[in-house]
Amino acid sequence: MTTAWLAGGSGLVGGVLLRELLEDDHFTQVVSVGRRGMAFQHPKLTQAVADFSSPSGFESLPPPDAGFGCLGTTIRKVGSAEAFRKVDHDAVLAFAQAARDKGARVFVHVTALGADPHSRVFYNSVKGEIERDVALLGFPSVYALRPSILDGARQESRPAEYLGLIVARGLGPLLGRYRPTPVVAVAKRMIASAKAAAPGAHVIEAGEIVKGRG
Repeated sequence: MTTAWLAGGSGLVGGVLLRELLEDDHFTQVVSVGRRGMAFQHPKLTQAVADFSSPSGFESLPPPDAGFGCLGTTIRKVGSAEAFRKVDHDAVLAFAQAARDKGARVFVHVTALGADPHSRVFYNSVKGEIERDVALLGFPSVYALRPSILDGARQESRPAEYLGLIVARGLGPLLGRYRPTPVVAVAKRMIASAKAAAPGAHVIEAGEIVKGRG
C-alpha cells in the first residue's frame, strides 16, 4: 500500500498531479491537503482541511510514503512579499515537515527556474530557500523541479502571463531552457521521481523535466 500526500491539489500543477496520482496503480491512497475542500471525489481520494501554520492539523492523517508539494502563489494575488513568502516557503516547509514526521521517505516539490537562495530576485531567492530548507529536513530522498513558465490551462485569469505564454510558445526552441514547460510533463516527472526515490537531494531543471516525462 502506497499513500501519497499532496498539497496544492487545486492549483495548476497540483490539479494535474492529483489526477495522475489517482490514475496510477502504484498509489492506493491519495490525501489532498488544503485550506479548503474541493468539489471532486474519487474512491482513492481523501480530502483534509488543515492549517499549514499548525502542525497539529496533520496528526490525524494516515502516514504517507511520499509527499508532493505544489503550493504556490504570486505577490500580486496575495498583496505583499511577506504574504507570498508565507505560502511559497513557510506553508511548503510546514507541509514537508509534517510529511517527514509522519514517515514519508521521499518528498517531491515544484520550485522554479532560477531558484537560488542568494539571488537578488526576491521570487528566485524564496524558491531557492525552500529547496535548501526542505533538503535539510532529513528525507532520504528529495526532488525539486524547476519548470520555466508553466504551459497549462489555469482556472484563474492571468492576462499578462497568458500573453507571455503565447509569445513563448511561438518562439519555442529559440528560448532554450526558458521555453514553456508543459504542466503534464511536470506532474509525470514528479511521480516518476517519487517512484525512483534515489538517495539524496536532487534538482531537476526545466529541460530535464520534459525529457523525462512519460
